[in-house]
Amino acid sequence: MTKTATPSPEAIKAWARLMRVSRQLIEQAEEALKDSGLPPLAWYDVLHELAEAGEGGLRPFQLIERTLFAQYNISRLLARLEADGLVEKLKAADDGRGQTIRISAKGRETRRRMWAVYGRSIMELVGAKLSADELRTVSALLGRLRLPPATD
Repeated sequence: MTKTATPSPEAIKAWARLMRVSRQLIEQAEEALKDSGLPPLAWYDVLHELAEAGEGGLRPFQLIERTLFAQYNISRLLARLEADGLVEKLKAADDGRGQTIRISAKGRETRRRMWAVYGRSIMELVGAKLSADELRTVSALLGRLRLPPATD
């Protein structure tokens, strides 16, 4: 017979707080973007990864790995970003059937405008509420929960 593991009360409390706070912070950042007439946070995540990739862009599967979106969500999101002129789809050099996605100049500008609001949200929601030492501690603890664990 297999014994089932039961989380400690401390683990349950930490989990519940982590889930609630994460949801609240994301909702507040989303609201700030919306109030500024900007696209949702998911758009920023994709535009950020594409900007970081440079002119070579990324294949859709690479975006899925870097953003953790499901394949069907990325497909729809990329179609919307392309329709708005924020990304370009190019034929993959090494695979005639594949595509490479690259951020456009309009996408870079949109990302810059979004960061002005998103960065301010991060400062107000997290940076202004914790000391530098507390921020390092929270970052280190959350890094240990990440898969794979963060090393920085």
